[in-house]
Amino acid sequence: MTDTASRRRGRPRRTESVDTRDRILAVAREEFSERGYEKTSVRGIAKAAGVDSALVHHYFGTKEQVFESAIEVAFAPALDAPAALADGPAAEVGERLTRFIFGVWENPTTRTPLLAIVRSAVNNEAAAAVFRRLIASQLLRRIAAQLDLPDAELRAELAAAQLVGCAMLRYVIKVEPLVSADIEQVIARVAPVVQGHLTGP
Repeated sequence: MTDTASRRRGRPRRTESVDTRDRILAVAREEFSERGYEKTSVRGIAKAAGVDSALVHHYFGTKEQVFESAIEVAFAPALDAPAALADGPAAEVGERLTRFIFGVWENPTTRTPLLAIVRSAVNNEAAAAVFRRLIASQLLRRIAAQLDLPDAELRAELAAAQLVGCAMLRYVIKVEPLVSADIEQVIARVAPVVQGHLTGP
């Protein structure tokens, strides 16, 4: 009996499964980026990926789970932020974190998927819930764990609020003069505030 015959009918090889899953995920990121959460459907993702919608459900589950898988990959560069805190003196942690986060936003390659994530989270509660879980479990808690202070989680959230708020105004809403300001000037203004949240009294 051949290898093809020995496999269940319609079941892809292991390597084919990985390739198909990756293709679906790549298409999902594009669909969410271009259409937003509301206008993206599992059927649309499947059609663009050239597969049946049942296969999308098989690999990822619901539309919300597809979105979570897609943004986790897109958000991955920002998840390295906690490492920026550990690499240097505590007195400069605010600048390191601020510079790292704005560096991710300033890079067009990483900015585009981030914009899609933020826009979807702002416009849809299901997308916002996924975004909150990702931020809380993979970013804020890891930052808080590096702060030897009793209110570490609140400090991490306040620092994140400062950075996310500035990013929203500069890259999403595009409010002047912030959007046209030199990034070094922005970092110089924001970093001391972030420092205060993380290590201040």
